[in-house]
Amino acid sequence: MGASSNRFFHHPELSGLILDPATSSFRNIDVRAVLERQPELAWVLDLLYTKAQRDESRQQALSAKTGGDLWIFAYGSLMWDPAMHFQEVRRAHALDFERRFILKDVYGGRGTREAPGLMAALDHGTGCHGLAFRVAEADLETETEILWRREMAGDAYIPTFITTIIDGKPVDALTFVANRASDSICREITHQDQISFISTGSGFLGTSLEYLENIVRQFHALGIFDEECSALLAEVRTHRNAGETNMAGSGATTQGLAN
Repeated sequence: MGASSNRFFHHPELSGLILDPATSSFRNIDVRAVLERQPELAWVLDLLYTKAQRDESRQQALSAKTGGDLWIFAYGSLMWDPAMHFQEVRRAHALDFERRFILKDVYGGRGTREAPGLMAALDHGTGCHGLAFRVAEADLETETEILWRREMAGDAYIPTFITTIIDGKPVDALTFVANRASDSICREITHQDQISFISTGSGFLGTSLEYLENIVRQFHALGIFDEECSALLAEVRTHRNAGETNMAGSGATTQGLAN
């Protein structure tokens, strides 16, 4: 097991922007154990998949694969923290699917019921940029178990093989597509709620703002301009700055009245 020393051969600019899988907390994460330490999130426990459910999902998703290495398409946090040992990483474009900020997080990861967070999900659409990681056949059992424990904690996603374009050639890659039947997927979310949720959402995985910032950072390193992500980030920052200004002004007014 282990990643090839040439895994960044095609994209040396990413070598300092992707966390070493050996140091990733996702390799050992147990979402149930994390939630059990936070009584206010105890209600989420009943929504989690069991290990048996994850194993069944993984076996079903991979059953059609006849052998060889596995390509995994990343469009969100996998782009900077894959947690999997991989042989190479490549810029990739998903056909017929697009990144949409429709995954509402009230479960403690990057948001709560009091202050929801927001992350991306892959939904049917016109295509989007991302990264593809190649995992060696010999490592598939270990690495996909880690991947499923992370991505399939609940019902937000459906593991799916899609067509991606890598270096001008079609490549089948595994990814996690939005489960439209899940309460986590809010396809009709308003743009203002997207801005608000990303501005304030925070949890044991970090903030929703950091999540969006990291996506834009990876694209910048690759020379990709994703208009939607960049515009959304600018709007979120403006919203936060306005909120901080209003809070500062309210404080000054209160202080003046107290004097």
